[in-house]
Amino acid sequence: MVERSDRAPLLDWEEVPSAEKPSGAAPAADHTKERLSSPSNSRSLSGCTAPGFGWSSGPGGPSPSRSLSNTDGCSAPPATSSIPAGTDEGLRPDKEQHLSDSGPREVALEDRMVKWEEKDQIVSVFVVTFNTRSGNMLEWCLPKDMDLEGVEFKAIASGSHRVTTDFIYFRKGCYFGLACFANMAVESTVERGARMKSVGILSPSYTLLYRYMSFLEHQVRLQLQSPGHYSPLEAFYEDKRALLPPSGDGVVTACPANAWGAAINHSMHPEMKITHPAGCMSQFIRFFGEQIMVLWKLALLRRRILIFSPPPVGVVCYRVYCCCCLANISIPGVGVAVPEFRPFFYVNVADISALENELSYVACTTEKIFEEKKDLYDVYVDNQNVKTYREGLKPLLRLSTADREKYRKLTEQRQMLLYSQEENGDCVSSEEDLFILFFLEQNNRIFQTLSEVAGSPDPTLTQESVRAMGLDPHGDRLFLLHLLEIYGYDTLLVSEQLCCS
Repeated sequence: MVERSDRAPLLDWEEVPSAEKPSGAAPAADHTKERLSSPSNSRSLSGCTAPGFGWSSGPGGPSPSRSLSNTDGCSAPPATSSIPAGTDEGLRPDKEQHLSDSGPREVALEDRMVKWEEKDQIVSVFVVTFNTRSGNMLEWCLPKDMDLEGVEFKAIASGSHRVTTDFIYFRKGCYFGLACFANMAVESTVERGARMKSVGILSPSYTLLYRYMSFLEHQVRLQLQSPGHYSPLEAFYEDKRALLPPSGDGVVTACPANAWGAAINHSMHPEMKITHPAGCMSQFIRFFGEQIMVLWKLALLRRRILIFSPPPVGVVCYRVYCCCCLANISIPGVGVAVPEFRPFFYVNVADISALENELSYVACTTEKIFEEKKDLYDVYVDNQNVKTYREGLKPLLRLSTADREKYRKLTEQRQMLLYSQEENGDCVSSEEDLFILFFLEQNNRIFQTLSEVAGSPDPTLTQESVRAMGLDPHGDRLFLLHLLEIYGYDTLLVSEQLCCS
């Protein structure tokens, strides 16, 4: 079972009730639009995050967006509008409106990408229900001709009847989805005492889905209380439906490596974060402890990682996101030829055929049968237990001396940050920044050293160069050999001093 310590801090954040007007205050559609346009629709957070740049990809590539700072210096969740890189202050709302309404003019590529990122990209909205005779069913959707086959098993995860509320990130074909689930007791023999529904959306990019978490949570409660009342969802879809490029190729799969080059001097948060729970990365690292170093290596090697956990699913989707963060690299050109580290988020048995064709991914599931499908994954994570059936990877599950040293440094840095926050009221830095930056710098250090050795007259990796990467010459030898093979450093020679482990 998932430890309470892993889930509890998120509960305070997830279950903040949405502000609801008294009945009869306004028509449902108007009420919906007011909720969507209001700044309070963003998830409020406890704690602070450093203001900085994040990234979303559109048809033209990555586009920058800056978090807007509150008066206390702490950052609010990224707003729905973006500001070009180099802008020091957030635009006022009236200036944003004026900018978007301006007449024809020559627009820079960066500005066009920013404007694209501002566009709403909801391609579908749907309601899924559990029927006691037929099981999960698609109850309603817009547009009517959208291919939503199988979404009913993604929006209501296997085992969800055991929880009251949950949220689920998933992939559906070339789109990403977010669904909010709720389970309400009812006095009905037909429904066997429980009504379960999920309200969800699809988008080409998972970077935008968090904006609508509050709306979906509110709507699923309405669907439980007043089934069949779809007018707020219809208004939402009309207001937020996608303006996709003519080619229809709006797929966004992960934070592009080249995006980090421009972001590195600002903040280590990518906008690719799927939502904004306080301490998401912190909980991830505390939950796995030293095992985080094992996951880091496997993520950097682009292995297929499947995480199992019983419901609730939402917190496990965060672990998928955090695993992706471990493999960030900001050195231009590095990793171009390796398989993309793709987040699948929640998967079920209907996804087996899709996973069979993936070279690299991170996903989570509530279905124990996946453990028997050993050809679908390289690494299986059950609670805090990381295991593999691949003989060549088993040595990587053992912590090296360098792994323990890195984890010790990470823990020390966290303690120093917490002390600084307590003593000096430091709200500029956050644990999230610290953790993401720690692994980003470690990854850059490895590939910078590899590039320097590859360009030297004697392209041989010695004990000194391996230590310069922050690795153990003996304990990390196998990891290093895998790394050289996957990232194409096959011209490098390995010193005979590294032969013994």
